[in-house]
Amino acid sequence: MKIKTPAALAVLSLISPWGLAQTAPPANAPVQDMGRVEIKSNRDNTMEERRQSTAAKIVIGREELDKQGDGTLGEVLKRLPGVTIQGAPGRGGAIRMRGLGGGYTQILLDGQRVPPGFSVESLTPEMVEKVEIMRAPTAETGARAIAGTINIILREGQRANPDDLKFGSAFENGHRSDGLNWVKNLKSEPLIGTLTVSAMNSWRPEDVTTLTDANVDAEGRMPALSSQRERHNVSLGHRQGMNANARLMWRGEQGKALILMPFMVYSEYSSAGRIDLTENKSINGIQQPVVSDTANTTSNSRFVMTRLNGQWNQRFSADNRFEFKFGLGESHFKSRFNQVALGSTGLLNTLEESRSYKDLSQSWNGKLTHVAGNGHQYVSGLELEGVRRSEEAIAEVSDDVGNMRARTQRWAIYTQDEWTINPNWSAHAGIRYENILTEGTNEEGEKRNKSGVLTPLLHAVWKPIPQSRDQVRMSLTRSYKTPTLLNLVARTALSREANSPTRPDRIGNPGLKPELATGIDIAVERYLAEGGVLSANIFRRNISDLIRYVTSERYDTVWAPGQRRFVSSPQNVGDAITQGLELEAKFRLNQVWSEAPAVDVRSNLSFFDSKVLDVMGPNNRLDQQPKMTANLGADYRIRAIPLTLGGNVNMNPDYTTRRSEQQWTYQGSKRVVDVYGLWRFSPATALRVTVSNLTPRDYLTGSTYMGNGFSETSNTNTRNWQNVQVRLEMKI
Repeated sequence: MKIKTPAALAVLSLISPWGLAQTAPPANAPVQDMGRVEIKSNRDNTMEERRQSTAAKIVIGREELDKQGDGTLGEVLKRLPGVTIQGAPGRGGAIRMRGLGGGYTQILLDGQRVPPGFSVESLTPEMVEKVEIMRAPTAETGARAIAGTINIILREGQRANPDDLKFGSAFENGHRSDGLNWVKNLKSEPLIGTLTVSAMNSWRPEDVTTLTDANVDAEGRMPALSSQRERHNVSLGHRQGMNANARLMWRGEQGKALILMPFMVYSEYSSAGRIDLTENKSINGIQQPVVSDTANTTSNSRFVMTRLNGQWNQRFSADNRFEFKFGLGESHFKSRFNQVALGSTGLLNTLEESRSYKDLSQSWNGKLTHVAGNGHQYVSGLELEGVRRSEEAIAEVSDDVGNMRARTQRWAIYTQDEWTINPNWSAHAGIRYENILTEGTNEEGEKRNKSGVLTPLLHAVWKPIPQSRDQVRMSLTRSYKTPTLLNLVARTALSREANSPTRPDRIGNPGLKPELATGIDIAVERYLAEGGVLSANIFRRNISDLIRYVTSERYDTVWAPGQRRFVSSPQNVGDAITQGLELEAKFRLNQVWSEAPAVDVRSNLSFFDSKVLDVMGPNNRLDQQPKMTANLGADYRIRAIPLTLGGNVNMNPDYTTRRSEQQWTYQGSKRVVDVYGLWRFSPATALRVTVSNLTPRDYLTGSTYMGNGFSETSNTNTRNWQNVQVRLEMKI
């Protein structure tokens, strides 16, 4: 019999002296064997949840979320197997699984797809109860997950827990940022739950230098031209924001429960900067005078999102229960960008751009679960989702006002069965159909796209010895990626500077088809007796109708007829293959070497490989996928003094991607070192010092275009700095 943390007090009461006095049997009563009793910690609970799941799943609970003292949830996720973060190291960015680009990783919030405009970076670890990482899709969680699914469960309340209060400051390149996190556990009847509030006032410097070399052959239509540009952009950004969420639960009789989860995000951002641009040009071998220009820039934006998620649970019998979920949300975004040229060379223009949009979203999900007497558990459900967007945009470089009205409607139906075949085998099979309609109107007319996808899914777990902690997982799945609303109906976005292959205009494409992927996953896992896991996972995805932005040379544009323009638009470019190996080891050092200190070790190593079959190699890999990613971390609590020390090293090598016959991109290497120390004054009070990006390195990216008598290479160097955080943590 296993008794987990919520039942621990009951177990202790039974073995206390008072409990023994009240429950002691007569002396001649027969002895009853109660079996083995285990009191499981939170760490063991999450590991046990991972082990018992038929579909492959990694579970990160409150203990691991709190351990490093991270400022955002993204910083926690970057240490997980196969997870990468886009952008400069130590600066945060979009979350990716298995190195794949945007749209391949499905993000859920309490089991529902996230609303438009939502970013994982907007969440702090204090707002989250646990995170589930699913490497392969299931019918219930959805198949828009070629790389995998990240399900974020918001904080749950416990009456017995004290409130948490954390506040502190961070320092980066001489600028101070402040943050506060408060978790209030509601203890009044009949509601139980929690309220979480996070507030921030942050400053972030930016220092970016871009060098561009371009060459144009004569070809009888223009003079031979070569030019070198250096663009240096410095700015200081200021962000103020507050996030709040609550989880309120009411429990009734006969398995009835109502859960309400309001969620709010408010953020204001402003920045002021300066651009220095220098150009050195040669025409037909004759050197031209060096030209330079300077501009001052300002930008302002505001984002507000409110959402109410709800869930109603109804148990009809011991074997049948119904779950209904809904989500209603609204988000508003406004931004303005101003650039004032200080010179008269024409390299930089004076311009003003503004953009605003409003999203209305709703979702309705019903699910019925039936537990059959032969060990089967059937789950069937229906999902409905709708998003409406109205957008207004004005750009000085365009003659048209970029207004857009668009909507997306989605419905899905699914069924799945999870059952135990025998003590050695368990299985999970499902099928899901999903239909998506996207349509909209902008200055270029009406655009419409409709698609439907049927996805069968199969998972199995084999335990060679049922009583052992070793097991093998297998998954055969169909998954897909749909074009986004902006891929399909986005307005034309013209380049702010002189149009070129590395500064193209961008347009949408309403004729896109969804990407389809057939995948296989095989994992070998060993769960250690005292906590921890050793695992190896291999995967492969065969992708058809790959979507990729392709830059082409055009003379027939509506906005600049007859002019030579380089235009980037999304295209279905053909088939692709991605595969990889993910290794993970989590253990305590004295489990391996008895004389070693009790150091908790976290490590993972992932290797990725991919090919876009219709693009010539080498380096014809999928966008944004590094060759590998690695993490090595450790935590140690010093017994002699109330001090815990820990840290983590995250590494990605550099890589080149050939995107088309004419295009290449380059991503520089990343190495991020984070360390922390936690001094506990009492069980309720602690001081934490965290140094993120301990050894900062500049981040290099680049793009190259070669074709049609034109060649251009643009390399960008982004600076980043060490970030020191000091935070007081209290339980009140």
